[in-house]
Amino acid sequence: MDYLLALDQGTTSSRAIAFDSHGRVAALAQREFAQHFPKPGWVEHDAAEIWSTQLEVARECLQKLSAEHGAAYGSVKVRAIGITNQRETTVLWERATGRPVARAIVWQDRRTTPRCEALRAAGKAGLIQRKTGLVLDSYFSATKLEWLLEHVPGVRARAEAGELAFGTVDSWLIWNLTGGQVHATDASNASRTLLMDIRTLQWDDELLHLFNIPRAVLPRIVPSSGIVGEVLPKWLGEPIPIAGVAGDQQAATFGQACFGVGMAKNTYGTGCFMLMNTGTAAVTSRNRLLSTVGWQGPEEGGERRTAYCLEGSVFMAGATIQWLRDGLGIIDSAAEVEALAASVPDTGDAFLVPAFTGLGAPDWDGRARGTLVGLTRGTTRAHIARAALEAIALQSADLFGAMTRDAGIALTELRVDGGASRNDLLMQMQADFLGVPVVRPKITETTALGAAYLAGLAIGVWSGGAAITQQWSVDRRFEPGLTEPARRACLDRWREAVARSRGWAEESP
Repeated sequence: MDYLLALDQGTTSSRAIAFDSHGRVAALAQREFAQHFPKPGWVEHDAAEIWSTQLEVARECLQKLSAEHGAAYGSVKVRAIGITNQRETTVLWERATGRPVARAIVWQDRRTTPRCEALRAAGKAGLIQRKTGLVLDSYFSATKLEWLLEHVPGVRARAEAGELAFGTVDSWLIWNLTGGQVHATDASNASRTLLMDIRTLQWDDELLHLFNIPRAVLPRIVPSSGIVGEVLPKWLGEPIPIAGVAGDQQAATFGQACFGVGMAKNTYGTGCFMLMNTGTAAVTSRNRLLSTVGWQGPEEGGERRTAYCLEGSVFMAGATIQWLRDGLGIIDSAAEVEALAASVPDTGDAFLVPAFTGLGAPDWDGRARGTLVGLTRGTTRAHIARAALEAIALQSADLFGAMTRDAGIALTELRVDGGASRNDLLMQMQADFLGVPVVRPKITETTALGAAYLAGLAIGVWSGGAAITQQWSVDRRFEPGLTEPARRACLDRWREAVARSRGWAEESP
């Protein structure tokens, strides 16, 4: 049997998963890498470590795949590679050597909040939203790249001379996998930079001028499904085509087979990311959500179809559970949180607002900070654990409500995936706070699966969306259990807690 290899480069770990033509996981490898927090509000990665860990898990995955077949390494056929990645994280490197000029600035990083505020005060937010579909926030890549050009000595002159290359993590991996032969990004990742016109799918000169970005550093924009280049044989033993590329949340939407207008999914990873397919038109949000490219599909009849999505982002989801473990020390492993939270019937009116790196949609407050309110002498670590789970579900409920209002569609269910979607208590909370069923598929590795599907479509493993839809199947359906008045009262109380977290970091990071 032939296989597709998905490289899933996330915020806290690099993973590689081999899928068969039925969309089943055949082998998996994962490795965490270091997080760097040099100043309050700053988050960085070592781009060289991202590359080394991604290569290591790719090789390990292929070794496991070969062992499953009792075959020698490299003898099991991998038809193509799909890449999916943490989005917005910004890498700048030397074209001649491939060495990064500084650590990568991670999507969670808030150092450019003052710059965004200055641009907003100058009246640029409307222009940016019209062209990019995005809000003006330090979450996205443009101000991160601008910061590197301004603050790393000698970098701007070298960038203008064409000596440096910029990319989000997909571009960085493609560059390394192809030995520097291909400098490219797909339309879904490019749509997260604040530099691409979402309708023309081209880098925009007015935006480049606004952020003072030289065009010479930019990658070529390519379709999400299509052969981009070939991996050098020295890395994985043979010249495997790279045939699919998409940002992690767009890939998950594709992997969830959300191909119809109005279909929505939520991924529970480091953050939570809810996307709804809006078809071939970019919908302008009235509720501070994002309009983004979902994917640019394979060529059909001489044309490529671009799917657009509405998106809402929660910055702290699984990362909130990590904080319980590493920051507070009230659990020893993330797996413990469900049983601890279930040991109490409610939070005792305690609320955790995990705005550790600001608030995402629909609040978009870069100066909000984490808040724990409603504590009494009776509050225990179990109540805090339950409040942490509720915070994940309540933030997602905020997104769901905004998305319903923007689209003018009464969403009837939410498809879920990601590591925390295996937490049954959290999924039941989510259904309760949404008031609609939450549906978990049998395969929850949908981010990597989406990348594999995009690659497989490009080389003919699957004929189209209908074939992929047939492979999607339900593991469990969570039905809402709260009455509408109780649900509304809880959401209102949550919004009171959110209000107390707003604008806390008055000074710039």
